[in-house]
Amino acid sequence: MRYLRAGSGPPLILLHGLMGYSFSWRFNIPALAKDFTVFALDLLGTGFSDRPAQLDCRLCSVAERVLQFIDAAGISSFDLLGTSHGGAVAIMVAARCSGRSAPHLRKLVLVAPVNPWSPHGRRLAPFLGSALGSTLFLRTVNHLRWTFPFWLARLYGDSRRIPEGTLEGYLAPVGIPGSFEYALGIVQHWTADLQVLEQTIPQLAEIPTLLIWGSADAAVYVQSAEPLRRHFKRCELVVYPGVGHLPYEETPEQFNATLLDFLRLET
Repeated sequence: MRYLRAGSGPPLILLHGLMGYSFSWRFNIPALAKDFTVFALDLLGTGFSDRPAQLDCRLCSVAERVLQFIDAAGISSFDLLGTSHGGAVAIMVAARCSGRSAPHLRKLVLVAPVNPWSPHGRRLAPFLGSALGSTLFLRTVNHLRWTFPFWLARLYGDSRRIPEGTLEGYLAPVGIPGSFEYALGIVQHWTADLQVLEQTIPQLAEIPTLLIWGSADAAVYVQSAEPLRRHFKRCELVVYPGVGHLPYEETPEQFNATLLDFLRLET
């Protein structure tokens, strides 16, 4: 599992979204590293990490691999940030930490996390995860690269804010064999994982949590933020007007300020 490490201070672990990798945090790591030891992971199966055959992509299994990383890195107490599918992984990691004596999770930050109250993907994911859907996708995806700029623009509230080199950065590891198979492995378990999430989220009630969303998020709808927030006793919700699914890239200075204010606050 490849990861980037920067800074000094309390450990802060960053979990990227589906088809993302540590590149996602390029505008955040320098600011966060002034106060924290930042660990930005490339989850196994994506980015520049290994792509083992028959990798178990269920949320619980991805979370266990993050916990194995934490143990291997000798981290006993940490803050955790996850976005999109990585936010769902972060929820599972947090739940497992709540039942352990170590490692200790101090604070949880979820950026537009996949959750049971956002309907996006409920129909498409099961099809892509099916044998027929997976076969069709793998046979056609390399012929559809011309559509990638369109899909990237949909993740932004304002496509004019897409930083130069963003598309090239995200495409850099896609050519490694197994990249799309990893994504299909995730959507194969999408429906079952949403059910697991719904059962797991109430276990996190006592964890100090920050939710960050963009009001123009077309991937995980902002309307799902409030039903999610109600499951936490100490939870702050911040919504950026006109911002899409990637606020850490689209408005990084605002995002960094919000995040640092929350992490620095004594509990």
